[in-house]
Formats: sequence, C-alpha cells, structure tokens
Amino acid sequence: MSTDDIIKKLTDSIKVTSHIDNELFIKYNVKRGLRNEDHSGVLVGLTTIGDVVGYERQEGGPLKAIPGKLIYRGIDVEDIAESLQKTHRFGFEETVFLLLAGYLPSKEELESFNELISEQRRIEDMSKFSILQLQGHDIMNILARSVMIMYTFDEDADNTSRENLMKQAVSLIAKFPTIIAYAYHSMRHTYQGRTMAIRHPKDNLSIAENFLYMLKGPDNYTELDARILDMALVLHADHGGGNNSTFTIRVTSSSGTDTYSSVTAAIGSLKGPLHGGANLKVIDMFNHLKEAISDWSNETEIKEYLLKMLRKEAYNRTGLIYGIGHAVYTISDPRAEILKVMARDLAKEKGREDEFAFLELIEKLGVETFMEFKGNNVNKRVCANVDFYSGFVYEMIGLPKEVFTPIFAMARIAGWMAHRIEELNFDSKRIIRPAYKNVADRKDYVELEQRSRK
Repeated sequence: MSTDDIIKKLTDSIKVTSHIDNELFIKYNVKRGLRNEDHSGVLVGLTTIGDVVGYERQEGGPLKAIPGKLIYRGIDVEDIAESLQKTHRFGFEETVFLLLAGYLPSKEELESFNELISEQRRIEDMSKFSILQLQGHDIMNILARSVMIMYTFDEDADNTSRENLMKQAVSLIAKFPTIIAYAYHSMRHTYQGRTMAIRHPKDNLSIAENFLYMLKGPDNYTELDARILDMALVLHADHGGGNNSTFTIRVTSSSGTDTYSSVTAAIGSLKGPLHGGANLKVIDMFNHLKEAISDWSNETEIKEYLLKMLRKEAYNRTGLIYGIGHAVYTISDPRAEILKVMARDLAKEKGREDEFAFLELIEKLGVETFMEFKGNNVNKRVCANVDFYSGFVYEMIGLPKEVFTPIFAMARIAGWMAHRIEELNFDSKRIIRPAYKNVADRKDYVELEQRSRK
C-alpha cells in the first residue's frame, strides 16, 4: 500500500470517527462551545480583571439586550478613552499598568513604568539573530516561535513566583512590538526581496509610536496615526476571561506550565480566523463590496447584495457578513463605537471619507439585513463588532495586512498576562479539566491475524 493510499484511508476514516449525532448533545445537556441554550457563556470561573457586558438576565425570561460595556478592573473603558482623547495622551501603557496592578497609576508611577517598558523593549543580540532567522509567511507563527526562543534565553523561565511572573509580563509586553516589527521586515526581505530595515526601539516614544517608527521609519506616520493605534491597543488589551485566547492562557496556566508555553498557546488561539484573524476577513469583504456595489450610497442595492451574501449566493458563499455579530454584545460593541469616531477623523485626514461613509452604511444595513433574514431563528440582537472598523483603520494608517492580527496580540498580551498571574495566585485554584462524555459503542479487541479491511 502506497503512502498516498494510507493517507487516503486515514482521511476517509474521519467521516466516521468524527460523526456524533446532534441529538446526543441535547440528550446529555452538553454545552457546546461552553454556551448555554440562550447563547450566553457557561460560567466556569471568576475574575477581577475584565468584564464584558452585552445583556441583562431577566428572571424567568429571555436575555435583555443592552448597550455594550467593557470594564477594566472596575473602570469603564469608555471613561478611559474619553480621558485620553480629552487630554491628548497616549494611554496603552497606563492601561497595561491598570490591568497588571489592579489600580490606576499615579503620575510618578506611570513615568517609572514607562521607563521600565522602554528598558525592556530591546531584544538581546542572540535572541534577535534567532528571531531574524525564522522563516515563514505568517507573522503570528513567527511570533509564537519567537516567544519559545525567549524561553531558551530566560535563565529563570520556569519560575512561577509572583515577582518572576510580573518580570516576565513586563518583558513580553515591551518586546512584542519589537518582535513583530523585526518579523515583518525579515519576512519582507526573505519573500519579497526587499531591503531589511532593522530599527532599534526609541526610548522616548510610546508603544504605539515606537511600533510605527520601527515598522515604517521616521516621518512616515502622523500624530493621529499613532493616537488611533494607541486607542486600538487600549480597546484590545483585555476582553474578560472567557474569550478563546484568554481562556487558553488560563487553561494552560492552571497546569503550572511556564509563561512562554502558555503565551505561545494563546497566540495559536488568537491566530484563528474566528478570533483574532477576523479583521482581515472584514477588510477583504469591504474591498470586494467596493467593487461589487456600483453606487455606494444606494441602500437598496447594498441591502440586496448583503442579502445575497447571507443566502450564500455572493462573495465567498459562507453566508456571513464579517464584522457583524458578537458572542456577548447585542445593541453595541463599545470598542467599535469608540474606534468608529476616531476612524471618521482619520478618514478625513487621509481623504477617504467616501469609503468611511460606505463602511458605516454597510454596518447599518448589515445589521438590519441580518436581523430580517434570520427572523425568528435568532434569539438576540446583533451589532457591529470591533473588527468591523479595526482593519480599515490599520489600512488607513498604512499598515500591511500581515501585521493586523499580530497587533491584536501586541495589545492582548497585557490581558493574557494579567489573567495568567491571577490564575496562578488565587486561593481556590485548580487545574481546569472539563468533562467529555464518550458516546462510542464498546468493541471487542480483534487479533491482528483475524482483521481484514476492504
């Protein structure tokens, strides 16, 4: 039997071995995807870090849709965003401190924390050379391998004491932008034949400014570019303990594994198109709609095309309008609302107001069309999520698509490390180990000589 034949037989077996009758999930009351029947998440843990609010529970009734709220350590992210915009400050570093420490830093504490981040940005030569030698078309993959390289050069990598966890957290948060920028330039050099520009991080820049400097070079970004990227980092820094990648870091941390292995697992989760890769899906869809719709202001034409998409008759025939809908948010995603306001200003600066108006109209009609199409088959309202605007924002800033999802990781590493620290330090911690019921029939063992397959 040839190699191709055995691979085909193994592949064909999946059709049988992976089939589980849908009725069995109902019979055994299985919470598929850790979701209740009303689509809310199954409560599996407690946290003091982040909270995602999109509905209210009504006694004896359905979930009540409410405007979305995102809370960091008890503080509404909308209040954080409003303060940053009012005072024209970069706020990601302050947000990181809040998530890690549990309180807002004083001016002196923030200045010292910024200095610490600056000190930790640079990557040691041995690590840098190792990272630059990594090859691949996907920067998320390179980022994951780079994190494991950091394990190799950390002499105390397996130490899970509080002090060491915090040191590792600061180091990873500071180095992620540097790694991503280096990985992009290395990839561009290897696969596109471009000159490799490796810029050292600058001490006097914010994380957002520094990333744009390392990626694009000096004088190739505006102050508004940096401020809206900073806000995007703030908005993506945490999303409670139940999102897929953060739950991944809590599950792996609960086993007692090292920080680098746990973070690598979370990166793998975030890479998925149903999680961190969603903004790429939105921007691809938007670019398609710009070509497919002849009149960007014609609501009838737009709605008819969106309906074709939902019926799997147009675009990629998945039946999805990317960026519309969220697991928790119902009436609104606060992150999308904040980003949309800043995106409007950025579109004006870049001369792309017509495209922004078209995107806003797609949001409005996308929600309407989805709710009308689903009718009684959907039991909650939907809204545009943050991915609906983030990809367009990154594109206007002039960032390459290859770094869209890594930027998500660059922000979420703050939340990941806060949750890892909490998971390893609360008194009632236990290894996370949910149950799976085996529904396969029992079989007798058959001796090798007596087996046969057609």
